[in-house]
Amino acid sequence: MANSSPSRPIYIPNQISDPNYIRIFDTTLRDGEQAPGAALNGKQKLDIAKSLAKLGVDIIEAGFPSSSKDDFEAVRIIAKEVGNLIDENGYVPVICGMARCTRADIDMAWEALKWAKRPRVLTFIATSEIHMKYKLRKTKEQVLQIVREMVSYAKSLGFVDIEFGAEDAARSEMEFLCQVFSESLKGGATTLCVADTVGNLLPTEFEEFIAAVKANTPGIDNAVISAHCHNDLGQASSSAITGAIAGARQLEVTINGVGERAGNASLEEDGVLKHRSTYEILSPEDIGLARSSEPAFVLGKLSGRNGLKSRLSKLGYELDNELDDIFQRFKAAAAKNKYLSDDDIKALVSNENFQPQVCWSLGDVQVTCGISGLSTATVKLIGVDGTEHVASSVGKGFIDASYKAIDLIVKLPVTLVECSTNSVSKGTEAIASTKVVVQEEKIHKSTQTSNNGLNAPCTFSETSEGTDIIASSILAYLSALNKVMSSSGIP
Repeated sequence: MANSSPSRPIYIPNQISDPNYIRIFDTTLRDGEQAPGAALNGKQKLDIAKSLAKLGVDIIEAGFPSSSKDDFEAVRIIAKEVGNLIDENGYVPVICGMARCTRADIDMAWEALKWAKRPRVLTFIATSEIHMKYKLRKTKEQVLQIVREMVSYAKSLGFVDIEFGAEDAARSEMEFLCQVFSESLKGGATTLCVADTVGNLLPTEFEEFIAAVKANTPGIDNAVISAHCHNDLGQASSSAITGAIAGARQLEVTINGVGERAGNASLEEDGVLKHRSTYEILSPEDIGLARSSEPAFVLGKLSGRNGLKSRLSKLGYELDNELDDIFQRFKAAAAKNKYLSDDDIKALVSNENFQPQVCWSLGDVQVTCGISGLSTATVKLIGVDGTEHVASSVGKGFIDASYKAIDLIVKLPVTLVECSTNSVSKGTEAIASTKVVVQEEKIHKSTQTSNNGLNAPCTFSETSEGTDIIASSILAYLSALNKVMSSSGIP
């Protein structure tokens, strides 16, 4: 197993001198981050990568460079810093990045990873009949040609350590899978990843599957077999072990088993939108339950344009020219949040169509709160004409009291959809971030249509940060109200 002891064999990409040694490939920073709510910023990724290196992990999959600018930068920094950390025994971890079998993805991976002493690209494509038919919409011959060209292209850029991954390998036709693996080896692949993408095989079946791949793939003796197992049926760890028994000498894992079940691809961009069975091995109907009209997937920083477009369509927005701008705003917002709700996405659409004017600004606020008594708030707002307005109210907490006092002044027909406050730093002077989402009531715009052409109320969101949680909460709410007033044309 991975460790930092002198017994670790000298690293050679396509072979392991010790037949009992198993490489550990950690994909916490890529597959793990695809778990809902598991988004990480660049500093967190770098810290985790450094910890993984201290643990003696052989290969650290740092991310998916082409998925976003932030992910590219995180992979580049990890490649530069962690990819050049040499331990007391002279070992430096391999830094890997994922890439689809496209030139653009592989180019991005090389630009991010070339700084590491041992860069590796993991380029992948689906090989099961169901994925090729419904997701890729390609024939076997086309997939084979793509593998030939893209693995060779990765080698031509300078990658000497190339992992080729067969997505949904466990549901692929064995003869074809072995043919694909063989072509990748001819192109320069040094590791072959057998992915049980939907976790549908029992451990004994996965052991037999690995054995069959090993026995029927020409040239496989000059490569390392990797097992990438998912936990849909609670068998991931057991299957990985049986895969090692059958000859796999690299196991792909995440810390605490975190990760999206469709580990080798983005769930909402690749299969489920086109055909549920590409990733869904059991349907709600199979066990007597009803399903919603659409797959309920979470949108986050690794989500793609198709996923966003599908969610917008579900919410009633049919956008063409505006989609590029909204997608860029979506990626920026997702980089700051773990995931985006439907209300967040509605707000993206509403916010895209105008620049709000400052109708009301905060003059002052005083609050009183305690355990036994009601909270009270007195708020002074300054109007656009410079006049001051003061109102007081009581509430169930200082935020409730403050918002009610603001409502007495502004008198705007809105519904508070969400108000959440989080600490973004530590200590008694921690910075508080408040997010507010409001929805206008259809009073002032009853004869109008919303910006997307639908007669529906618009939703607006705003955030504010500061060391004063009271001021942060009030400023976020006030900014959201200003957006509503600007959109509605209210003076």
